[in-house]
Amino acid sequence: MSAHDIVRLMNDEEFAVLRALKSAEMPLAVAAERAAEAFQAGGRIIYVGAGTSGRIASADAAEMPPTFGIDADRFVALVAGGTTAQDRSVEDAEDDVFASITALNDMGVTRKDIVIGIAASGSTPFVVSAVNHARQKGIWTCGIANNRGAALLQAADHAILLDTGPEVLTGSTRLKAGTSQKLALNRISTVAMVLSGKVIENLMVDVKAKNQKLKERCVRIVCDLTSATRDEAWDLLEANQWNIREVIDSVREPETSGMAR
Repeated sequence: MSAHDIVRLMNDEEFAVLRALKSAEMPLAVAAERAAEAFQAGGRIIYVGAGTSGRIASADAAEMPPTFGIDADRFVALVAGGTTAQDRSVEDAEDDVFASITALNDMGVTRKDIVIGIAASGSTPFVVSAVNHARQKGIWTCGIANNRGAALLQAADHAILLDTGPEVLTGSTRLKAGTSQKLALNRISTVAMVLSGKVIENLMVDVKAKNQKLKERCVRIVCDLTSATRDEAWDLLEANQWNIREVIDSVREPETSGMAR
């Protein structure tokens, strides 16, 4: 096959990802609701994965603090092989059934937390043992897998099947399976934050202004949600340590008072 033929084949196969996500809408919504409840109760959303699934989980967890202004310990990724596996493959770590149990215990998991296991095969020992252990401790668990009847789906309180079918490269789950897992975690974490009041309309009002680009975004959000000009928004944000909510409240309060009069 030519390069173009291969790209076209991969693109055609990718439609299976969205079909799988559509079929899993309700299970994903339930997981998002449970994540929101855990977050609001002061608990943690703990992802558990190995290999590609672990790295996808790490990316989703890492993006939560800057996007929604939350503490880094609220969405956590427990990856087989530890931090080393986030940068490069540590394939044998996924077979360690005790490592994930030890890690959960070291984290001091409680019933306020939830545990979401992710594995394309649904049989990864590191992930399945973590879900089994958490469930035995009375912690709500969710399993996300790409194979029907997988052990992970049976072990968890709540199962999410992402039926993406065989990969273009047999067994290369970084393709369709990985894409579907990325989208699934996007939905769970984003919906959980929306339900937890971290968004006004469709704007991330708790975003952390860590660089110039994000400061510009903060200014645009204030301008979109109030009558402030760009210069006014910038000055107010600087005076309020770039806290969008405080600025919005300070601008809206006199506006509301004026309308009442």
